[in-house]
Amino acid sequence: MSADNPDLVTVVGIGAGGWSSLAGTSRSALSSARVIMGSDRQLALLPASIEAQRVPLPSPLLPALGALLEQYAGAGLAVLASGDPMFHGIGATLVRLVGPDRVRVEPHPSSAALAAARLGWPLASTEVLSLVTADPATVRRALNPGRRVLVLARDASTPATVAALVTEAGYGSAVITVLEQLGGPAERIHSGEAASWDSPPGDPLAVIAIDCGTDGPATSLVPGLPDPAYQTDGQLTKREVRAVTLSVLAPVPGELLWDVGAGSGSIGIEWMRSHPTCRAVAVEPTPARVAHIRANAAELGVPGLRIITGRAPEALADLPVPDAIFIGGGVTRDGVLDACLSALRPGGRLVANAVTVESEAVLAAAYAKLGGELIRLSVSRGSPVGGFTGWRAMMPVTIWSVTT
Repeated sequence: MSADNPDLVTVVGIGAGGWSSLAGTSRSALSSARVIMGSDRQLALLPASIEAQRVPLPSPLLPALGALLEQYAGAGLAVLASGDPMFHGIGATLVRLVGPDRVRVEPHPSSAALAAARLGWPLASTEVLSLVTADPATVRRALNPGRRVLVLARDASTPATVAALVTEAGYGSAVITVLEQLGGPAERIHSGEAASWDSPPGDPLAVIAIDCGTDGPATSLVPGLPDPAYQTDGQLTKREVRAVTLSVLAPVPGELLWDVGAGSGSIGIEWMRSHPTCRAVAVEPTPARVAHIRANAAELGVPGLRIITGRAPEALADLPVPDAIFIGGGVTRDGVLDACLSALRPGGRLVANAVTVESEAVLAAAYAKLGGELIRLSVSRGSPVGGFTGWRAMMPVTIWSVTT
């Protein structure tokens, strides 16, 4: 605690090793605190000599956290976090709520760091995912031959869930290692093949390590996945056009895309696959296609894709401000193009595709009025012609892009 800043919140990382594993600065912060918040498990790790008032954090946490911070403002508050508070922990949440000037963080080795140390894996080249709040299907995006992945468990059933998901994705021979209570006296590590995983649920405080091996299917993160990767009724932006469209949309980490008239969801899905922090909203009026979008997003590892069942422009109301918009369908519908242009933030990008004469006319008029770039893309694919090979032309696509 600091006499100069009585409103300071000190966040102390603590591991399964408890008090004995804490650094001196962390012990000092907890010893001088008058109020300590944490989960029941974390609070139980403190010795009886710590005289501070102990306040269990509620579940769900976020709705009540602001009121708790206000209640104990100026009270010499410390908050316990698992491992490194700024690594999938409460530290980042507190900074967002009260600002960095009011938060001091005393980190502890994260469970990912401890797991990498036990396994001998270089953490810099190992992908780390948290399923504490995320959908388990998120793991699919990280699976590729030769890759190693660390997954922070939500509960005791997470290892079995991950093993089943990995097997379903074609990585049944992947080695699954569960590391429980890392750094504590009850530390336990056990491994097995994903396809034959039969270990009973263990400790919920666990990291699941996935060594993909070399036998599973490769799935590129570069835009332009093969068309058969998608469930579709035929309403799909084809591979070559999709690759060009996404290059024009130019996804940037952390940005939000509206995929309007999403069809099978391919543009929004590959936007999100480009970086874990990219977000997208798919707007589609046809329920059967919405079901395809949902299945495709889960299959390709981006279950966080938000799906709006509705027709633009009405369905666009109250959506968060986008950084980029793709119009794949409905550009001829009254108000769609104007609503999308109005919704973009300054400097945002809009890309619209057309395959009909009518939709192409709308884009030509928009280009004449607003400028931007107009591209006509023609693609031919080789196909059998008797015993030979000939070119079969796909419908040409007009792509208009503009920056607001």
